[in-house]
Amino acid sequence: MHAQFGSFAKRMARASGHPAAFLIAAAMVLAWAVSGPLFHFSDAWQLAINTCTSVVTFLMVFLIQHTQNRDTGALQVKLDELIRATSGAHVALLDLEELEEGELERVRANYRRLAAAAREARRSGTLDTKCPEVEEVDVEDHPRRRPRA
Repeated sequence: MHAQFGSFAKRMARASGHPAAFLIAAAMVLAWAVSGPLFHFSDAWQLAINTCTSVVTFLMVFLIQHTQNRDTGALQVKLDELIRATSGAHVALLDLEELEEGELERVRANYRRLAAAAREARRSGTLDTKCPEVEEVDVEDHPRRRPRA
């Protein structure tokens, strides 16, 4: 069922992002607006557009979130592969998105210090193209962490 939903969500996300989908939606809103005088701009007339837009928005949130989760996961795997394949890269940085927020903040702070030192060196005329050593990334293996496939 997950694969079927994934396939459906991908198709719907692509279709809803197509210019034709926008034109259809705009035409529907225009038809609704033009029909206002026929319905004397009644509460039911207003309720129709409010209900339609609410339902469509509600469903699209789930489709977009699924597509975004999938794309983000694929991007993380690609970044992990670049780290893994880069000579001198710290492979302890693989799968950082699975860390607890406190652990991730410690890693970020380490890189902020490196960036600040590089900017300072740059201001004094030193090149910032070297690959400085980073503090050891000490991350315990959490039960919540899952291995990458």
